[in-house]
Amino acid sequence: MDGSNLKVWLDGKIMDYADAKVPILTHSLQYGSGIFEGIRAYKNDSGTAVFRLGDHVRRFFETAKIYSMNLGFSENDISKAILQVIKLNGLDSCYIRPFAFYRDDGIGMTTSGKHVSVFIAAVPFGAYFGSGVDKGIKCKVSSWRRINSDILPVRAKASGNYINSIIAENEAHASGYDEAILLSLNGYIAEGPGENIFLVKKGRLLALGEQSDILLGITRDSIIKVARDEGIEVVEANVHREELYTADEVFFAGTAAEVTPIINVDGIQVGNGMVGSLTSKIASTYRDIVSGKNARYKDWLTQV
Repeated sequence: MDGSNLKVWLDGKIMDYADAKVPILTHSLQYGSGIFEGIRAYKNDSGTAVFRLGDHVRRFFETAKIYSMNLGFSENDISKAILQVIKLNGLDSCYIRPFAFYRDDGIGMTTSGKHVSVFIAAVPFGAYFGSGVDKGIKCKVSSWRRINSDILPVRAKASGNYINSIIAENEAHASGYDEAILLSLNGYIAEGPGENIFLVKKGRLLALGEQSDILLGITRDSIIKVARDEGIEVVEANVHREELYTADEVFFAGTAAEVTPIINVDGIQVGNGMVGSLTSKIASTYRDIVSGKNARYKDWLTQV
């Protein structure tokens, strides 16, 4: 990323990205104690709009509460700052990263009394999986299991949680796959390193249940609502690994991944090995919604 001309927001002030500096020993770099959100904005006929801004900011604050972090700003403050950063950088379609971290550089692990900083950046961003978002990708079920809420709060977007994702993704890439799929400790499908998973079987959409040690993704929630509005039967349940192999269609959903078809799992072709019709329909509807072409969901968009 070329940050030479990038304007960012740090603790209420706009500055150049190069000037947003913290100590190397800052607590969150040492221990993974930061929290974050991933948000997207898309170009539309009226300019640029952020997708489900309020829901993302609310989850950011819920994560902060889980980890007892006092951000020092309101949800409204952060929402306004996000819109300001997008506008100052002249961006249309972009990825927004709110990030809160402990700025103190002490060696001890406790966060009690440590200063919390909040940072916001917005950067140009295209398809996370490149051409795979249209053609489909190959996935490997990881030998690493997904953390659960007995270990860490899985519904919080905390930096440390994603070490689990990184090691699974590295394993998948080393084996020649595009992405990993993690199972929960009880053997059910959980999620990708940064994506929720959906399966299609006999015209029904299977969404992994809340008991499956998953992040309750905002894109996941959007797809479930849209599918039900379209008259598609949606079943939320625990799903076994072998159901990936026998599903008619499988796809990832997430802020970065958007709707990305999965056409192969562990070397086994999913369905006919092509992008399925229901996946294509959901992906097309999703693109129309985020780009402002579907008036039914206009309340999900916040114009910059």
